[in-house]
Amino acid sequence: MSTDGKVLTASHVVGRSETVEVEFQDGKSYQAKVLGRDTESDVALLKVEASGLVPIELGDSASLRAGQFVLAFADALGGKPSVTSGIVTSPQRSLSGWGNSLENAIVTDAPLNPGYSGGPLVDASGKMVGLNVAYFNLRGIAVPIDSVKEVVGALEKDGRVKRAYLGVYLDEVRLPEGSSQATGLMVLSTEPGSPANRAGLAMGDVIVAIDGRTVASLQDLHKLLAKEAIGKSTSVKVLRGEKPMDLQVIPAEAE
Repeated sequence: MSTDGKVLTASHVVGRSETVEVEFQDGKSYQAKVLGRDTESDVALLKVEASGLVPIELGDSASLRAGQFVLAFADALGGKPSVTSGIVTSPQRSLSGWGNSLENAIVTDAPLNPGYSGGPLVDASGKMVGLNVAYFNLRGIAVPIDSVKEVVGALEKDGRVKRAYLGVYLDEVRLPEGSSQATGLMVLSTEPGSPANRAGLAMGDVIVAIDGRTVASLQDLHKLLAKEAIGKSTSVKVLRGEKPMDLQVIPAEAE
């Protein structure tokens, strides 16, 4: 990642460990300190006491297109470096699962064998465009490098990624024909004492907008609950029965 010993991997690879062992291509191993981890994006930042390292060159994930050739690299299970290849099947896909919610995830058909998590996804020029984190339904999932940079910046500054929290359990539902949008988020329950509970959100309410911006999916909600929303009075538009209502919620910082 950097010449001063900062190393990237997937958060689920290091788990709750505070120190892990990192081995480089020359066979040397170092004890690495976990500077921070973000389970939501599945990114972890490590630090080894080593100098003169040659980091991989970073690319631009925003410019990826479907059909583009990519390579997935790994030092799987401590063996010799290995690589698989494929194409980008979806350059920007919002995904939820395995305890994570990824925005603009890179989906490829490059096989990711056990041990590939935390390895780089690179383009044809050898530049890293993503961090491989999962493989299911015969598709590789990678965190785009543009998102990784943002997470790393937050981990370096605060040791964590700050996100806003409402304390509400939701499910996506279809709205009646003739509504201004096709779907919204129905409130299944609220946590006692949470921001949503204190603001009066109730079971059966359907969230359709936040601060005037449409909320049609969980991904929409996650995008709007950035750290800037923490402690800020936020207007949440809900449908209670057929009646629209505006409630003021003050999101807290997620633990």
